[in-house]
Amino acid sequence: MDVLIIGGTQFLGRAIAELAIESGHNATLFNRGQTNPDVFPEIETIRGDREVDLDELAGRRWDAVIDTCGYLPRVVRLSAAALRDRVGHYSFISSISVYPIAGAPNRDESAELLPLVDDAVEEITNDSYGPLKTACENAVLDAFPERASIIRSGLIVGPHDPTNRFTYWVTRTAAGGDSVAPPAGQPVQFVDVRDIAAFTLRCAAANVAGVFNVTGPAERLTIGQLLTTAKATLESDVKFHHVSDEFLMEHEVGQWMELPLWMDGEHAEAFMTFDIGRAQRAGLRFRSLESTIRATHAWAESLSDDVEWPAGMSPEREKALLAANGA
Repeated sequence: MDVLIIGGTQFLGRAIAELAIESGHNATLFNRGQTNPDVFPEIETIRGDREVDLDELAGRRWDAVIDTCGYLPRVVRLSAAALRDRVGHYSFISSISVYPIAGAPNRDESAELLPLVDDAVEEITNDSYGPLKTACENAVLDAFPERASIIRSGLIVGPHDPTNRFTYWVTRTAAGGDSVAPPAGQPVQFVDVRDIAAFTLRCAAANVAGVFNVTGPAERLTIGQLLTTAKATLESDVKFHHVSDEFLMEHEVGQWMELPLWMDGEHAEAFMTFDIGRAQRAGLRFRSLESTIRATHAWAESLSDDVEWPAGMSPEREKALLAANGA
């Protein structure tokens, strides 16, 4: 397959490009060269800004395009229009953030979406991100009504994750000692970057059309089970102190980012239990949780100690919360 990857050098795009090479596909990257520009010297790279440099793609054809970095519907609309007659299939990386946080458990792809109320909005915030992705999906489907796969990704984890939301728990487990943790029974969903990359490439190569919730694992997983598995996998002496939602809210702990993966019970039941049956029937497969933990730990160990993460609890904050909980 000749595949054009828009982006392709950071996290999911990087994993897709790596797998494309390993699988024998002929990949071309189209990006501005601002993130890890030299990571794939063996892949043809077309430098350009997708907003103004789409003419750089003129005269070329690909079997498929994988769009890993579309956030603004106006810009995605430009890309889809420019590529409509140059590629056979369009895979668009969207997000489960297109769904409201509040809702019924086990929602599938037919569930209500967040609408973009004002087409002029282009500032990406916590409130606008989901609606903008909804509008981006519509832009792709308008141009490729029978030739697009919409990949609504859950939390993506694994090597090269820039967020620290999953990596935090891996490194915190490895560090040992006493640790504050969310309620043990809270459900949690995420997908290894290599697994979503494989599914996306599969859809592109087989021209699979449709909308898919792509998160995991295959069976319901709780925070307690995740951390127990991490402890055993990394052979750590860590002791997790699972505190209540009420305790965390009383102490004004930030959900999702300050204490990664934590959502209060009602929202967790809605936003961490998406139905992924359609994607599984289309070929989504999962490696073991232990494999994801080991790979994430090995990658994190290779980093310098001065990395500044956007998510995670400081040791001082954790120590104060442990004391408040009587640990």
